Amino acid sequence: MNERLKPYEDKMKKTLANLEGELVTIRAGRANPNVLNKITVDYYGSPTPIQQVANVSVPEARMIQIQPWEKSMLKVIEKAINMSDIGINPTNDGSCVRLIFPELTEERRKELVKDVKKKGEQAKVAVRNIRRDGNDAFKKLKGSDVSEDEIKDLEDDLQKLTDKFIKEVDKAVESKSKEVMTV
Repeated sequence: MNERLKPYEDKMKKTLANLEGELVTIRAGRANPNVLNKITVDYYGSPTPIQQVANVSVPEARMIQIQPWEKSMLKVIEKAINMSDIGINPTNDGSCVRLIFPELTEERRKELVKDVKKKGEQAKVAVRNIRRDGNDAFKKLKGSDVSEDEIKDLEDDLQKLTDKFIKEVDKAVESKSKEVMTV
């Protein structure tokens, strides 16, 4: 691969990784500890991910159990989950916090799929913007030691790269949509 394309490919990879990270946090009926990824708790004055102050497990298909290593963290974890946007009320039994995931309604599933598709569209726009930036950079090479044919080849290769990443985004969105709609 041409060295001039490398930075654009790296940016597209980051965009795809970012999308996949976003999709992981969308819950699909069954309990997935990744929904807690963006939630932090105040641990001795510093914001810390829940996974670093507690043991997070999935004892049943629709339940996440959070067992803090320090009992004093129970209330803090419970409060952080209540303040987050995951939409599940935690239950605290004095030794651990449980999150029970309700069965998703058909309507809620469709909303989630719309959300997934919206995130996919945003990722595609980001990939296309990277392509545009690349093409602009290549056009600026005109008049330098790079021939018109080489510039055309770079633009063609960048388009192929863009197509490849758009397909990857579509695949990720389709896979997540299928997972959300599966009862």
